[in-house]
Amino acid sequence: MPAMLHVQGLEKVYCKSRFDRTPTFRLTADFTIEKPSVVGMMGPNGSGKTTLFELITGSNSPTAGEVQVMGRNIHRVRTDQRDRLAIHYHQSYQVRHFRSLMPNALLEQAESDYPMVHLFDEPQFNTQDGYIGFMLDFFRRLRSEGRLVFLCVHPNEPFHLEILREICESYIFVQKGSVTPLADYQALLAHPPAHAYLGNLLTERAA
Repeated sequence: MPAMLHVQGLEKVYCKSRFDRTPTFRLTADFTIEKPSVVGMMGPNGSGKTTLFELITGSNSPTAGEVQVMGRNIHRVRTDQRDRLAIHYHQSYQVRHFRSLMPNALLEQAESDYPMVHLFDEPQFNTQDGYIGFMLDFFRRLRSEGRLVFLCVHPNEPFHLEILREICESYIFVQKGSVTPLADYQALLAHPPAHAYLGNLLTERAA
């Protein structure tokens, strides 16, 4: 079986303008996730998290490299079928849509009827009774059905860290366009940029 997600030599470069090709931002990523799991992703605002999600779903075109979902290059799949491989939910769970200049007749079939990779971009964890438990059960159910789940969270309360620690099996930290995969929660805390980013939350949680 192919890896659920294989990001190889991925690079996205933004420039000042169409005519001024001076780079203003560069994102690079290389990582592989072999099996169904729940992955936590975090990093400062503007670090490239949403850009990475858009590249994984094929709604943004890479400057170099490729993204394979279940062995299929997402950018060679029909645009109206890419969400059968990877789907991006932005904040209040609305789905991100996109267009492509290449006719779908020239692209490949997804060969999947249901999204294999689910990317949740800053989901809202409402503290009302039962809501967080309901969402965690939902993420676990997706994983049990053989899906890969990403939770991109900007933690600003100690309970956000508790949620990530409870539900996530591995992590990805993004800073200034650099994407670092981390094997577990302890590896996240041991990663100096992540530890500095979480800073006060770790102190509050310890207290």
